[in-house]
Amino acid sequence: MNSLLLIILAALSGIAITLQGQFMGLLDKGIGTKESIFITYGIGGMLATLMILITQGGNLRAWHGVPWYAFSAGALGLIIVGTIGYVVPRLGLAPGFTLIVASQFISAVLIDHFGLFGASVRTLDGTKLLGVAILMIGVWLIVK
Repeated sequence: MNSLLLIILAALSGIAITLQGQFMGLLDKGIGTKESIFITYGIGGMLATLMILITQGGNLRAWHGVPWYAFSAGALGLIIVGTIGYVVPRLGLAPGFTLIVASQFISAVLIDHFGLFGASVRTLDGTKLLGVAILMIGVWLIVK
């Protein structure tokens, strides 16, 4: 896939995550955390089911070849959606997502460095460590 297309898709995903955070915050404040998670996953589940039906099952039969821990993605998604919905209206969109994204970077660097969960090893070098340090300074400036 073209690198420019990947960059555009990543940027669109970032925008969608930010919008979802704001909307989840509105749902959380209006109806509660559990209820907003239910609505979010209910609608997402219906859309995913529709996509599977349209593509006539897709590649679901290949589930045997996936590591067992990959199936925790749905439960992790519940944690993500629930905490975004709870944190954003209480901390604010920018501070909430700053903390969320910073923790993503730190955990991603560790997963890459050690090759955890089937990731390709991408060693943590001085440049990446400096990037994480600068990121942490940015987090402090935004959240303080």
